[in-house]
Amino acid sequence: MLTYFVVQSFQAGKKGNLFADEPMAVSDLRHAERLAERLSSTKAGVLAFSRTGDPTTGEYQDAVVIVAYGQVPIELAGRSAA
Repeated sequence: MLTYFVVQSFQAGKKGNLFADEPMAVSDLRHAERLAERLSSTKAGVLAFSRTGDPTTGEYQDAVVIVAYGQVPIELAGRSAA
């Protein structure tokens, strides 16, 4: 099993639409937290999440939100760890 850490930032478009930037894979939880916090000062929204699974079988657990800043799509922001 591998755990992937990803930081996804969003830009605000005209009429309030959000546009996703290129997702960034990072090495670990702490890196995801730091990068998301840093990007939050220049982006409309930032979401850091992890996903654990087996790349050989293609089976993955649901994504777990680490942190969310600003405006992020509601369907993504609601997947936090309990």
